[in-house]
Amino acid sequence: MPLTPVDIHNKEFSRGFRGYDEDEVNEFLEQIIKDFELILREKKELEERLSSTSERLGHFNTIEETLHKSIVVAQEAAEEVKGNAQKEAKLIIREAEKNADRIVNEALSKARKIALEIEELKKQSKVFRTRFKMLIEAQLDLIESDDWDHLMEFDADSTELRSLQEVDQ
Repeated sequence: MPLTPVDIHNKEFSRGFRGYDEDEVNEFLEQIIKDFELILREKKELEERLSSTSERLGHFNTIEETLHKSIVVAQEAAEEVKGNAQKEAKLIIREAEKNADRIVNEALSKARKIALEIEELKKQSKVFRTRFKMLIEAQLDLIESDDWDHLMEFDADSTELRSLQEVDQ
């Protein structure tokens, strides 16, 4: 068991003949007691600091472990988010491709329909042109007919017409 300052203070030596000077021994023991008390206080302070430092170290180790776990969780969450984003991007691309195909097919269908309508309009315009040409030719034939010449030969006296008109009234 280690010595304490009280043990040193209470220590009594047996007296012998021609022994050491008692005052010198007592002074030296007093000096040892003071130094020993100082060393014990320093030891106690160091032990307290060590205990406090150990507690802080334990706290920091806990924080480090928590941070490490948080980083791992964050990395896992980031990977999950990244994976979900990639899946969603693929779905969006697939949907866009489907829409693009649908739009292209609709445009082609409309283009075919318009081409058919154009062909139909061309046919109708040929028919109209032919009928119009026939109508004009018929009208020309009418104008060129001899009936117009007979009308021009007809001579009506306007005085006779007036007198006939007066009689009717």
